[in-house]
Amino acid sequence: MSTLPKIAWIGLGIMGSPMSENLIKAGYDVTGYTLEQEKLDRLAAAGGTVAASVAEAVRDADVIITMVPASPQVEAVAYGPGGILENAGSGALLIDMSSITPQTSVDLAKAAGDKGIRVLDAPVSGGEAGAVEAALSIMVGGEQADFDTARPLFEALGRTVVLCGPHGCGQTVKAANQLIVAVNIQACAEAVVFLEKSGVDLSAALDVLNGGLAGSTVLTRKKAGFLNRDFTPGFRVDLHHKDMGIVTAAARDVGAVLPVGAVVAQLVASLRAQGDGGLDHSALLRAVERLSGVQV
Repeated sequence: MSTLPKIAWIGLGIMGSPMSENLIKAGYDVTGYTLEQEKLDRLAAAGGTVAASVAEAVRDADVIITMVPASPQVEAVAYGPGGILENAGSGALLIDMSSITPQTSVDLAKAAGDKGIRVLDAPVSGGEAGAVEAALSIMVGGEQADFDTARPLFEALGRTVVLCGPHGCGQTVKAANQLIVAVNIQACAEAVVFLEKSGVDLSAALDVLNGGLAGSTVLTRKKAGFLNRDFTPGFRVDLHHKDMGIVTAAARDVGAVLPVGAVVAQLVASLRAQGDGGLDHSALLRAVERLSGVQV
């Protein structure tokens, strides 16, 4: 019989499905719940157990993992009579891997602590490819002892796993991550349009740029999408818009001025307002093309 902790997984989207499947591959007993039946069918096909509700999923779990879009969804699954805090056992460990506001994480940890439930905020970076490849970067906030308990589980999901500080710190680092990624994508998008309008072989140019100081994981991951104008979502513009709202609000709260971040946040918002919210965030290229008079 497995001595690994029993896992409840709430939220089986673009990231949650492959992440939960990697835990199953690592030998964990995973029971999942999400709103979409096809995602539940996928979990069952991978060897997981399907639950009919949040309450059913978490009732006997040692570790509960949430991976949902934003703070309102975290609060919806955590609080209330059908939620995690009312139905999980005392001593369970709740790991929220969603990208939400730092304050939401702090508030959740306090509310859960009153119920005897331990909490880590553990958002991730790496997109769908990182989730599939178990190559995510995982930034964690919470207590050292709880982090140590969760480390083997994190190592089945990612390659870089760091405790960043107390509750909320994981989310703060994730907000900074999303700031860097958005600015990087925007810079790459502007370079692509500049290169193409200059008549340069784009594929060759991106190869040489990625071999020097301009190289980045963003350019490596997004090069094919830029070349082929393939914006199949690995991380949707809608979600990055949400994250840019988090980082700009959090920065304002602590008195940090983010001039470039503020501009890119508006460019992401503009892209979303033009109907591209469901595309991959590399679709910032479309916004630069529109500004440059290119038909998209």
